[in-house]
Amino acid sequence: MRLSRQTKVDLLKRIPLFAGCSRAELEAVSRVADELRVPAGRVLMRQGMPGRELVVVVEGEVTVERDGATIAVRQAGDFLGELALVTGRPRTATVTAATDLRTLVLDRISFDRLLRDVPTIAVKVMKAVAERLPHEDA
Repeated sequence: MRLSRQTKVDLLKRIPLFAGCSRAELEAVSRVADELRVPAGRVLMRQGMPGRELVVVVEGEVTVERDGATIAVRQAGDFLGELALVTGRPRTATVTAATDLRTLVLDRISFDRLLRDVPTIAVKVMKAVAERLPHEDA
């Protein structure tokens, strides 16, 4: 069963990356977010590779590894890949489906188009990304 637009909006508003967005902005995001099912064992992102998408876990669980060591487990409602997508930096970790997954995916082209077509989202997203970057003392 496909997710309804309302369900997509509800999922997206819980994500810190889109937390400051209005209802209309969230609906714009939901229109470009693709639903994707992923089988257990599939690698979604590989450390050191370019980031081409943002993934929201709708159902299931993923493991996050850095340099071969598991550093986190993410579940429904969690999101991955936003830093590499927005900053253009390589992926900082490898993410593998620990179970069968149901996800929402925003690819780079859709994400860039969204930021261009709904510019009010751009500032909110950039602020959220900046808050997730490692802080350095000046």
